Amino acid sequence: MIKREKKIPGSVKEKSEGIKAGGPCAVSKKCGGCQFSGMAYKKQLSLKQKQMEELLGDFAPVEPVLGMKDPFYYRNKVHHVFGRDKKGNVLAGCYEAGSHRVVDIGECLIEDRKSQEIIRSIKGMLRSFKIRIYDEDTGYGLLRHVLVRRGFSTGEIMVVLVLSSPILPGKNNFVKALLKEHPEITTIILNVNDEDTSMVLGKVSKTIYGPGFIRDTLCGCSFRISPQSFYQVNPIQTEVLYETALQFAGLIPDQNKSGTIRVIDAYCGIGTIGLAAAKAAPACSVTGIELNPDAVRDARLNAKENGIRNARFIVGDAGRYMEELADAGERADIIFMDPPRSGSTEQFIDAACRMDPSRIVYISCGPESLKRDLKYFQKKGWKAVRIRPADLFPLTEHIETVCLLSNTQSKKKEF
Repeated sequence: MIKREKKIPGSVKEKSEGIKAGGPCAVSKKCGGCQFSGMAYKKQLSLKQKQMEELLGDFAPVEPVLGMKDPFYYRNKVHHVFGRDKKGNVLAGCYEAGSHRVVDIGECLIEDRKSQEIIRSIKGMLRSFKIRIYDEDTGYGLLRHVLVRRGFSTGEIMVVLVLSSPILPGKNNFVKALLKEHPEITTIILNVNDEDTSMVLGKVSKTIYGPGFIRDTLCGCSFRISPQSFYQVNPIQTEVLYETALQFAGLIPDQNKSGTIRVIDAYCGIGTIGLAAAKAAPACSVTGIELNPDAVRDARLNAKENGIRNARFIVGDAGRYMEELADAGERADIIFMDPPRSGSTEQFIDAACRMDPSRIVYISCGPESLKRDLKYFQKKGWKAVRIRPADLFPLTEHIETVCLLSNTQSKKKEF
């Protein structure tokens, strides 16, 4: 998370640019999601650049942050929680920062517009279909959340209704009415979450319209996305991020390589990085590791549907699996690692270093945890040689980073 300065100096021109580009959101202070709402985008990038240099500059020079041409309405995954105000009016939006009070959001500056339209339509249909909003305090009610995912390149749209019960009264008529309003919807899913939890989705999902997934295209590959699967929320900047990662790894499309390049794609999700690598360099042999079995199922299907035969995907804990490979004397040429915001583990880093790769490419969504992990890599004889931030989350404090690591003690030749 990027730290904010107490006061952000800016000229009248900068402030007017921010307002012209969308202005400060009316509920930004309550929502807390867009910490840089109303700030000129150039100023946002400048602030993020400065913070990354302060945080990571001791490891390697921080290259200029990769910004976005149009930093609005970029989120392809929109989630709204439902509630009621004191007068009984239905609210749809997010929880107020630090609470479980629902902030009603009319229009969000970073969420996909079409997805927001669909949620507003659902909100308007609740009364006529007598669907009760779930009350966290009493445990009564049916509708808890609505999740909409849209494939920006394909136009396919998934709507997930998160309910406290598996039964939706008037289900067929509700689907017909929603499709009449939004015929562009390609699949509708009921997800059951009957537990007292902060998690949005429950474990059980039932498809009531369409195939139960959507597809999107990224880095020349088609990807199947299920409700539970991780997929980057900003597909435009994700291509920039992954292309940078492939360049850092030396895997550039149409570049001839000799021999087999052994690639590990750790924390692989639905296989986005691994399949992009396998397609960019057919000489690769890619192994993806992911703990979520639904994501691995999608990754395998994605490989098949893209005609990619030089990639395989395994369900397992990344650290434990890497340790098993290292204990068995397995080696790798390139390791991609894209851990969660909390970062990687010493178990994983130890095993990765023992596998003696030529390069490790670390894709981070948590600068603080990246700093911690880079310190541990240094203890193992590895150093960062390139650091490139990419702004996947305009208007917010968050930023992604691609870091290339090299073994300072290795005499291994580049592949």
